[in-house]
Amino acid sequence: MVAAAIRTIFAQPTPDMVRDQLGVIAGMLGRQFPKVQAMLHEAADDILAFAAFPPGHWKKIWSTNPLERLNKEIKRRTDVVGVFPNPEALLRLAGAVLVEAHDEWQVADRRYLSESSMALLTPPTTNPQEVAHTELMTA
Repeated sequence: MVAAAIRTIFAQPTPDMVRDQLGVIAGMLGRQFPKVQAMLHEAADDILAFAAFPPGHWKKIWSTNPLERLNKEIKRRTDVVGVFPNPEALLRLAGAVLVEAHDEWQVADRRYLSESSMALLTPPTTNPQEVAHTELMTA
């Protein structure tokens, strides 16, 4: 019951409705479970962090698919190697997988979060110095 009620927070279509629903659910659960109400109020910033992003990003933020894919690839490669001589060797292998995934995301045409949707997160700048600095940083 508690989990189902909390899931309704994430089912709201707009950030304002998400915040309102958190308050409603915290109040409703607080009558029967005061500790849950306190936990929801304490964790409100963490619970509502996804609402700062465009609604199109929400499902991708909630998804664990990229993490599961990385873990599966690390497991596959460690199974091939079998036994590691020391912890540093395992760390090098896992690090190489992460670097490879990062590089693929940097140059791939099809990204998990598109460049155009990420542009919605920051307002366009008109200051010529900021534009020049941004161009230098992305070059």
